[in-house]
Amino acid sequence: MAKEVKFSLVFRDMWQAAGKYVPRVDQLLKVAPAIIKMGCFDRVETNGGGFEQVNLLYGENPNKAVREWTKPFHEAGIQTHMLDRALNGLRMSPVPADVRKLFYQVKKKQGTDITRTFCGLNDTRNIIPSIQYAHDAGMISQCSLCITYSPIHTVEYYTNIAKELIEAGCDEICLKDMAGIGRPAFLGELTKNIKAIKDITIQYHSHAGPGFNMASILEVCKAGCDYVDVGMEPLSWGTGHADIIAVQAMLKDAGFKVKEINMSAYMEARSLIQEMMDDFLGYYIPGRNRMMNSLLIGPGLPGGMMGSLMTDLETNLDSINKWKEKNGKPKMSQDELLIKLFDEVKYVWPMMGYPCLVTPFSQYVKNMALMNVMQMEKGKERWSMIADDIWDMMLGKSGNLPGPLAPELIAKAKEQGREFHTENPQSNYPDALDTFREEMKKEGWDFGQDDEELFELAMHPQQYRAYKSGKAKADFLADLEERKAKKAAGNGGAKLPQTVTIDVNGVKYNVTIGANDGNTASAPSAPTAAAAPGEGNDLLSPLEGKFYLVKNSGDPAVKVGDTVKKGQVVCYVEAMKTFNAIAAEADGVITQICFTSGSSVSEDDVLMKIK
Repeated sequence: MAKEVKFSLVFRDMWQAAGKYVPRVDQLLKVAPAIIKMGCFDRVETNGGGFEQVNLLYGENPNKAVREWTKPFHEAGIQTHMLDRALNGLRMSPVPADVRKLFYQVKKKQGTDITRTFCGLNDTRNIIPSIQYAHDAGMISQCSLCITYSPIHTVEYYTNIAKELIEAGCDEICLKDMAGIGRPAFLGELTKNIKAIKDITIQYHSHAGPGFNMASILEVCKAGCDYVDVGMEPLSWGTGHADIIAVQAMLKDAGFKVKEINMSAYMEARSLIQEMMDDFLGYYIPGRNRMMNSLLIGPGLPGGMMGSLMTDLETNLDSINKWKEKNGKPKMSQDELLIKLFDEVKYVWPMMGYPCLVTPFSQYVKNMALMNVMQMEKGKERWSMIADDIWDMMLGKSGNLPGPLAPELIAKAKEQGREFHTENPQSNYPDALDTFREEMKKEGWDFGQDDEELFELAMHPQQYRAYKSGKAKADFLADLEERKAKKAAGNGGAKLPQTVTIDVNGVKYNVTIGANDGNTASAPSAPTAAAAPGEGNDLLSPLEGKFYLVKNSGDPAVKVGDTVKKGQVVCYVEAMKTFNAIAAEADGVITQICFTSGSSVSEDDVLMKIK
């Protein structure tokens, strides 16, 4: 009898591999019936990763989105699955154990069947607790091997990890080939090895970008793979996934048992996805992400990250070119920046210990490479600015690095008095739900069904607070208006700048498009900058991003009148999903804090005055 291979539509990842955002819940509910009518899917990826943070940025409740989005699939007998970043839960930074446990309880009750747990370091100490959390909540635990290509990451390396996870009780194994750089023969051999340990369900996830993944899909299926992740037009291929039509035809021809595709439903779903892109999501999908690119084989950057990278790179290029223009130097093109970035990723990745290039560590390596490029383009040294989260990874606070850290980074850590960590990473992040409960009570916020609102605050504190205040939606709408205005200007329409008024829950925000780079939405009651200048030396922002006085809720914040020492961290600029610590450049007293937390800042903006 022919072996059956089943398909999973990775609808969440389709969007985030293409661009920055995902559809609104009303759009998701509109397309769900067409996906079901296609008749070829046994699973759909409904949430996880950045999905819920995106909901919050829209000003949309992610709990409502997950509950409503998973419901039609359950009614149709289709399983739903989501990503779990192990120690990092659904975010870029580590999560306390009590929040991780609540995460599983909430998501099961909201309708998610399977959690795909992965750790970018492949440190099983981070993954194994999620197996028990999943089982306690009544969920299927699918544990991932994050696939990459390096001297460290051998078939034997991955086989040993799979054996440990199977012995720990996981229900399924995912080969998470997040950059699509896994070599087909390698993956086929690994699949055979895992099946030899135990006839466990294996699901293969791969991105199309570098060009290997159709061959890889065939190899893993021949070796016994049970499920294959696929995408569909108009968001297949490119930095996304192989299209269901091509994969189904290939496997059917190779003799596998596969479900047929209802093509009229496929075309209906395809049209609805295009409608979503035309509505607003297409403004966040760079054209390059719709193309295959074998240059990705070198840096090995994952498809899910490339979606937002190309959008964010526009800002980084603007920052570099502003400096170059100010200093009389020729501007850089996006192609030049991209090649420099890819080359720098290849350079820094081994030095940083070969972490798998998957969230959040792909962002850490990419951010470090990009920061080096930006600093060197401005005449500064490589490694002159390293974010705290990146240090935490390199020092072992997030888990064991697969390879050794470069001697010069070890020396730099010692110079700065930084400590290396060997303890279980979870021990560094104590339980915190009681603190968030108190905040909910103080603010008078509803805990939500099954404590789901408490969970959102605890998992995404900054984004949840911005969502509750209305600022998140205002900022998103401001950014969208700017992109629409730029497109209109490029097509001979309205010229920049212009001002629009955005209404968020009855509060009107005046948004200037084109002035101050068009990335600040301000309400009359909440100006972003202090009115009167203080005395002293300027503390400048080294990059563009969001200004914060503290990184974590409950941390003490500096205030005007505080005495600070040279080298003391006084604030942060969040950029590229990491918090970059900004230190005082001399001893002195803070005479002015020029921005409120959450405000957008440009490079060289004065953050504080210190006398």
